[in-house]
Amino acid sequence: MNSTPRALTVLNYASLGLLAVATGLVFFYAPMEVVMGQVQRVFYFHVASWWVGMLGLLAAAVAGVIYLIRKDTRWDTWSVSAVEISVVFGIIGIVTGSIWARPAWNTWWTWDPRLTTATVMLLIYIAYLLLRQGIDDPDRRARFGAVYVILGFISVPITFFSIRLYRTIHPVVIGANSAGAQGEFDMTAKMLQVFMFSLLTFTVLFVTLMWNRYRLGRLSEEVEQERLKVTA
Repeated sequence: MNSTPRALTVLNYASLGLLAVATGLVFFYAPMEVVMGQVQRVFYFHVASWWVGMLGLLAAAVAGVIYLIRKDTRWDTWSVSAVEISVVFGIIGIVTGSIWARPAWNTWWTWDPRLTTATVMLLIYIAYLLLRQGIDDPDRRARFGAVYVILGFISVPITFFSIRLYRTIHPVVIGANSAGAQGEFDMTAKMLQVFMFSLLTFTVLFVTLMWNRYRLGRLSEEVEQERLKVTA
């Protein structure tokens, strides 16, 4: 494995810097929401986490399609890297959502359409990671992974549109809220600025983590190939 590319090193530091700035903006620049108070500040990282999670699952599906066309295992590595990162950010999204839900809904969890579909989506991709571990042949594992992430991606738009298609207490961040939504609020100009900066920060963080995870995946594949040569 070659040394860390200079561009990746820059991204590593840029991600840390952006995350520090975003945190500062959330707590010291964005105004406090008058109804929910300080807990509303979790919104900026909550939405950004889900943005990254769904972006990663889209990237995984695209990489799966390209793998089936080209049969290049590098695309399988990109795909599994994206899924792993998306699962982590999805869990962060659920945890931060529960923190926000406690004062807004008076409960940590409820089987609302958005929460239910998001949970099912995460379980689908957690199962993907577990099932991959049971396949020893690299080519067969890559084919299975490609088909799985393509079919599994169906759960992503279902989750995204659930709050727009069904009666829900989950607020819609952009667009009109459902009549039963609880915890909705109107963003001021400063709130919108911090929100967009958080999305940018988490997007850069996603790219950085993806690149690092891909390099780790390629190194693991090299080790696996050497193991197969020894056991052959």
